[in-house]
Amino acid sequence: MNKFIANSGICSRREADEYITAGLVSVNGEVVTELGVKVKPTDDVRFNGERMKGERKVYIVMNKPKDYVTTTGDPHAGNMVTDLISSEKCPQRVFPIGRLDRNTTGVLLFTNDGNLAEQLTHPSYNRKKVYHVFLDKNLKQPDLKKLVEGVELEDGLAQADMASYVDGDLTQVGLEIHSGRNRIVRRMFEHLGYRIKKLDRVYFAGITKKNLKRGQWRLLTEQEVNMLRMGAYE
Repeated sequence: MNKFIANSGICSRREADEYITAGLVSVNGEVVTELGVKVKPTDDVRFNGERMKGERKVYIVMNKPKDYVTTTGDPHAGNMVTDLISSEKCPQRVFPIGRLDRNTTGVLLFTNDGNLAEQLTHPSYNRKKVYHVFLDKNLKQPDLKKLVEGVELEDGLAQADMASYVDGDLTQVGLEIHSGRNRIVRRMFEHLGYRIKKLDRVYFAGITKKNLKRGQWRLLTEQEVNMLRMGAYE
């Protein structure tokens, strides 16, 4: 059932399990809270009373602006990234793949393909991400090395694959990382005594925000979608 819900463009399969156990899903008029229930294409499956149906799979990249949240389940969260996607150009209901916090900008993917979303966000896959970090002061050379060697956070060791100054500016750092842990980049710099003034994700799982202004989005090409499905990227 979680696969059916994910394919309807509501959420990822993991999130679908949470909705099922919360009693938000019904099958043929009966609320189902058990995981692993199998459904047929002809079954009447509803989420919050709305019937779900299979949709054409859609894949989008956005250059996320600041002050927008990626959560889709809180009506009081404020500006949501999904509000930026025109229903005329994209009638399908899509959801963000992974999360960027309110103040982080840059590459954000959307889809209604729950299987691909699961593949790209599951911790075991550790997709490559590249960030452009703007700091409140110069980053010392020893601290630059520590980012790659690893810093011990409350939930374990965190380390970047690569870290370098941007254009010789000691307050700007390019950071390549595979970890998908919550707020990992901000926490690494905070641990070393730096405050991030601006954080921009420029690359995620082979996709960049090239030619997209803040708040703009586009459909991924067939080649890009195939690359994501096959994992044919770093």
